[in-house]
Amino acid sequence: MSFSGVNYLAVLAAAVAAFAFGAAWYMTLSRAWLAAVGLTREQLGKPSPLPFVVSFVALLVMAWVLAGMLAHFGSGQVTVRNGIVSGLFLWLGFVITTLAVNNAYGQRKLSLTVIDGLHWLGVLVVQGAVIGAMGLR
Repeated sequence: MSFSGVNYLAVLAAAVAAFAFGAAWYMTLSRAWLAAVGLTREQLGKPSPLPFVVSFVALLVMAWVLAGMLAHFGSGQVTVRNGIVSGLFLWLGFVITTLAVNNAYGQRKLSLTVIDGLHWLGVLVVQGAVIGAMGLR
């Protein structure tokens, strides 16, 4: 399946940029994140590559859907600004709301919602900027 006008190189670049953003985000906030989930480094054990693979595949899907949505604006409207604004709206309407509900029912700390929520905001803004800058095919 493909969306008309989607630039697949932009999708790949957006996923890579978002993955790099996430790595920097969680490396910077690792102590705060561990405290928010109530774990220590020792409790996590040896890291598995599976979460990283799942994350990258999810970022590819997210970038592809965002690119498809931006493609509906038309070629003259796919800009960095519109990419960023679209990422912000998608985050506000779907991501942070879902995360907040799931964490509330799971009785997770508010700090976890803030850390993870701002990560996903950054991801969508980065992806929107990359896709907007690279445009349609």
